[in-house]
Amino acid sequence: MSFRRSLAVVAALVLSANAASTHPHVFVDTELKVVVSADGTLEGVEVHWTYDEFYSLLLMADLGLDPDGDAELTDAELARLNGFDLQWIEGFEGDSYATRNGTSVALGKPSGRGVSVSDGRITSAHFRPARGPAEGVILKAYDPTFYTAYHLIGPVAMDGPCTATIQPADLDAAYTLVEELLYATPTAQAEESYPEVGESFADTVTLSCAG
Repeated sequence: MSFRRSLAVVAALVLSANAASTHPHVFVDTELKVVVSADGTLEGVEVHWTYDEFYSLLLMADLGLDPDGDAELTDAELARLNGFDLQWIEGFEGDSYATRNGTSVALGKPSGRGVSVSDGRITSAHFRPARGPAEGVILKAYDPTFYTAYHLIGPVAMDGPCTATIQPADLDAAYTLVEELLYATPTAQAEESYPEVGESFADTVTLSCAG
């Protein structure tokens, strides 16, 4: 996302003798809908991002939306907001990743599926096309830099003859990894060399189409 990739990747850390606590800057509730054809071919993934209240407030203020402060947008304001997070820079993977047997499964360019605001939080949706067998595909939602924390809201919706199971991330192991990597990084380099630990905090979604 160009609107945040231009920002420096910084995480505030509180270290204790036994654990490290990282603090991402943006928090996003994520919902997934997987589309599979009748023959078990993966057709794509619909992604819904609901941004935290503070980030939503900052974004609306930056765009000059909601001048009356009631956290409700007019149709014209929603039209201006639509697609705000789909202006991706080259190389950005959309913080959505798919693999099969350890090999990356390409997710195509996003097409917008609309935007809404509820309880002061912005929700946007987009669809990523894909091809190939759905069986055994693994999906994860994460920012490698952990600047943004994605929280997967289950269950994963399925449109097709498959099921999706969610394996929660091992957060204790993730925080331990952060601590170990940061202790190995000189303080002066901590900002520019912050370890890419986002995947460690990601839940794992596995697709099964057998039977």
